[in-house]
Amino acid sequence: MTKQQTWSQRFESALHPAIARFNASISFDIELIEYDISGSIAHAKMLAKTGIISPEEGEQLVEGLERIRQEYRQGLFHPGVDAEDVHFAVERRLTELKGDVGKKLHTARSRNDQVGTDTRLYLRDQINQIRQQIREFQGVLLDLAETNVETLIPGYTHLQRAQPVSLAHHLLAYFEMLDRDWERLGEIYQRVNISPLGSGALAGTTFPIDRHYTAELLNFGGVYANSMDGVSDRDFAIEFLCAASLIMVHLSRMSEEVILWSSQEFGFVTLKDSCATGSSIMPQKKNPDVPELVRGKSGRVFGHLQALLVLMKGLPLAYNKDLQDDKEALFDSVKTVKACLEAMTILMREGLEFRTQRLAAAVEEDFSNATDVADYLAARGVPFREAYNLVGKVVKTCIAANKLLKDLTLEEWQELHPAFAGDIYEAIAPKQVVAARNSYGGTGFEQVRQAIQAARSRSQS
Repeated sequence: MTKQQTWSQRFESALHPAIARFNASISFDIELIEYDISGSIAHAKMLAKTGIISPEEGEQLVEGLERIRQEYRQGLFHPGVDAEDVHFAVERRLTELKGDVGKKLHTARSRNDQVGTDTRLYLRDQINQIRQQIREFQGVLLDLAETNVETLIPGYTHLQRAQPVSLAHHLLAYFEMLDRDWERLGEIYQRVNISPLGSGALAGTTFPIDRHYTAELLNFGGVYANSMDGVSDRDFAIEFLCAASLIMVHLSRMSEEVILWSSQEFGFVTLKDSCATGSSIMPQKKNPDVPELVRGKSGRVFGHLQALLVLMKGLPLAYNKDLQDDKEALFDSVKTVKACLEAMTILMREGLEFRTQRLAAAVEEDFSNATDVADYLAARGVPFREAYNLVGKVVKTCIAANKLLKDLTLEEWQELHPAFAGDIYEAIAPKQVVAARNSYGGTGFEQVRQAIQAARSRSQS
């Protein structure tokens, strides 16, 4: 049996060593140590302010906690399994440093509200860091878009050639997805930024604490109005994992496109050596490892979301030990999202090159301008549905004759309908097809330039 005796004298013997290891969370919740120390400093200051402990005792506690912070940063603090968790590890070290005064830190506080506070402080910081990474990635996309407004790329629906679009317009679609991610995290931040400290184990405390004072010291926007909700709520963590999952959806979609574009069948981009690997057996290969890994890691974050939903769905009020398992899911999701954002930012900034000649050729070799032929006729008074059916027959005839629309002679056009004139060739030229789509939010070059300018303003605000 382990000699560790964390609990009160109600227990006659210590935990079995295997159960102690199973029960311990120090191996992963050490991630919270700086937040635990900050929360404890605020709690100590509040205890002194309200007269629960003396001002001198409060100063000693703060001094000891800051020393533990420095020891940790210098690599001198290495609590083991016998500490069980980061909270006991800090309190035990504080008692070693300050004697019996250290034992007063936990007055009017439970590990239940303590861990809830630490987790919120941690997630608050991580949300800010991820939002900053999103802005950096958006900046890379805007730079790429700005230099590729008039670069054309086939646009797809159902993974079939649909209509040519500006490459910049295509990239801006991802900017918009990321902008929603950025906004979503900001909204979630508001619900993360509520203090449970002072909720106690579940019912509050008999001590004359000042919860609003500790919330103010820790820059929380408010306090939980119900102590039972305060210690058992993990909605904020689930919301974050939902947002993290959507970020990964967006990164995975972009990854899939880069993977397709870099294939020999598409050939739209060339991967640079700094962001690609080779094969151990096939010397000609250059593999898109970065987007493949991002695509794969998306499932990891989705799994953590599902795990936390299942963890929470059957828990009665208030705190249950099950909630210890929220942290590994949260920590791993944060690290995964941050790593994927960093990798994709590097990939798009310096790891690939668009093959503009191949892209230009791609938009010339299909029937993605067929809608523009129908629009041409509709603009000249032909009912659109009639024009649509006519063009469908033309495409069918061209395919049988191994021709494209641009290969038809003017006489052949006019045999199809007298409304056709010599300007049909200009109307169906890929660059004109794209430029003409100048409706708000469309791929027309002027619209895209305005969209880039508006996006830059948003991302810098």
